Order: sequence, then structure tokens, then C-alpha cells
Amino acid sequence: MKTMPVAVAAAALLVSTTLLMAPAWGKLPPPSDEAKAKAAENAAKAAWSGKVEAYKLCKSMDATAAHYYAQAKTAGKEVKPPVATAPCADPGPFVYTPPAATPAAAAAAPPAVAAAPAKK
Repeated sequence: MKTMPVAVAAAALLVSTTLLMAPAWGKLPPPSDEAKAKAAENAAKAAWSGKVEAYKLCKSMDATAAHYYAQAKTAGKEVKPPVATAPCADPGPFVYTPPAATPAAAAAAPPAVAAAPAKK
């Protein structure tokens, strides 16, 4: 009995997988308002986390520089004065304030109807 070449078997697997996965490639429905709000909150939390990480990095760099200058001073080395940098900004605790939602009635208001021309 002859065996199928590997290329033919791979092609058959690819075609069958494509045919079986075709329904999964359909368009997804748009996210609900709750999902959009949760995504916005997660984005705000991620931005805040980035600020916290930047603050921690800034504090650790300040501590490292202070340690270096202290060690250099005790060793009697002459060092240049440190470069002035912006102070570390503490982002504070995470507080999320969702954007104000517009009332549905105001958003769905029909446009004003133009006045009909006068008859002669």
C-alpha cells in the first residue's frame, strides 16, 4: 500500500480546516454599551498603571543616583553635580469617572420639519 506524500496530507488538512472554520469567520455583533463601558474602564486602568510604573521607575532612579553620589563622596571621588530633572509625579489612587452619557431621547430627537411654502 502506498502512503500519501506529506505535502498532499498537509494540503488536505488545510482545506478541511478551512471548510470547518468558515462559520467562525463571520462578523461579530457590535459590543453592547456595558462592554464598551468596561473596555473604557480597562483602558483608563491600563493608562493609570503605566503612570504608576513610570513613577516607581522614577523613584528607583532617584534612589540609585543618591546611592551613587553618596558612595562617590565617601570614596573621595570628584563627581559632577546631578542633572536637574522633573520631580517624580505620583499618579495617586485609581479613580475612574465614566463619561456622562447623553440621554437617549435627546439623541433620537427627529429633525425639525421645514415650513411648507405658502400657497398663492
